[in-house]
Amino acid sequence: MGKDSKIEWTHHTFNPWWGCTRASAGCANCYAEVWAKRVGVDLWGKEAPRRFFGDSHWHNPLRWQTDALRTQQRQRVFCASMADVFESRSDLDPWRARLWDLIQKTPNLDWLLVSKRPEEAAKLTPWGSKWPQNVWMGTTVETQEWAEKRIEAILDVPAKIRFVSCEPLLGPLDLTPWLGDGQIDWVIAGGESGARARPMQAAWVSGLYKQCLERTTSFFFKQWGVFGEDGIRRNKKSNGKTLMGQELQAFPALSWAST
Repeated sequence: MGKDSKIEWTHHTFNPWWGCTRASAGCANCYAEVWAKRVGVDLWGKEAPRRFFGDSHWHNPLRWQTDALRTQQRQRVFCASMADVFESRSDLDPWRARLWDLIQKTPNLDWLLVSKRPEEAAKLTPWGSKWPQNVWMGTTVETQEWAEKRIEAILDVPAKIRFVSCEPLLGPLDLTPWLGDGQIDWVIAGGESGARARPMQAAWVSGLYKQCLERTTSFFFKQWGVFGEDGIRRNKKSNGKTLMGQELQAFPALSWAST
């Protein structure tokens, strides 16, 4: 995790800290919690500590900013894969402040803030009604229930790009009320991996794609996970990332700008 991320929809990942508290059904098989325990740290739950990092870690995005300027290619940074930036804990406030400062020092990196707590975004950021142009606001919507609770919250955020991550996709979704017309700009979808993965039905994800197509919203299909398009469990690499015979991995249209 860091430079040259293996996550297909980002260039890099950056974690201001590690650790979180489960928020909804999508967290049941949290890969980040499993990974943290694998490296010997227990960081999940309200009472658990969070893991913080030193200056060398925080300097990485400054190097990515230099690379972006050199190549004149904007780079996407997923923040945070091992935490939730908007978890409401006072001990995280100094680290959040450092993150906001870093974001403003790296205008040629597009920071993708993905949270299951988007209702906290307005009060935990310092930007008021004028967010930096390099911040994208995203939220996880694994079921229709959570779509209805979370999407309205990110629509209140004046981010340049607003998006939803339907991964793991746990049921059929109707996102049409929020697609297009300056609302949700991008939809990511994917199935679940791991020993306890829950299956994703092909109709759920193809339905999402069709909704995006009708509303001219960018759609990115990440992967099937351990259950393939045919519903059979196998190695996730074998299941691949094609939907209806093609790779559908679109991004919101952005032009280069050195800001």
